[in-house]
Amino acid sequence: MALLTLLLSKLNWDHQLKSRIIIWILFYACTLVAAGGAIWFAGDLNANKWIVPSIAPPPWLFGPVWALLYVLIATSGYRISYLKSSDLKSIALGLWALQMCLNTLWTPVFFGAFDLQGALGIILALWLTITAYVIVSFKIDRASSYLFAPYWAWVTFATVLNFAYILVNTST
Repeated sequence: MALLTLLLSKLNWDHQLKSRIIIWILFYACTLVAAGGAIWFAGDLNANKWIVPSIAPPPWLFGPVWALLYVLIATSGYRISYLKSSDLKSIALGLWALQMCLNTLWTPVFFGAFDLQGALGIILALWLTITAYVIVSFKIDRASSYLFAPYWAWVTFATVLNFAYILVNTST
């Protein structure tokens, strides 16, 4: 009987582990959709003849930074999804989903539509959403909040960079 109980508990643990892996993959897939939007614009990112602000990092930096950020973003959402049910959990997951939508939308507006002002509006909404997520998630799972800190810092810089593009390209 003890052997049967042990075997059943192991099978249940294996099922839970597989379930958790699948859920993390689904969160990561959400970030891949956002990253996928950038692939369409991966050619000559300056095809629009914009002047590049002096604070712009080298183009090669964006790929590694976003790869790391998307892993952190997915992991944070995954952690929140496994918390016991609460109003804050629901709010955090809603904010997580909203920031992914805004993140996905920014790239085609900036690089595809060449709309610097529209992109600035989107990234400001993204920054506010990330900030709200960090605050809410801090109250229910500090690790999830800390996982978003590098993303918040990068989007803060990207917001300044978006504005810098507007300032140096006023005549285009």
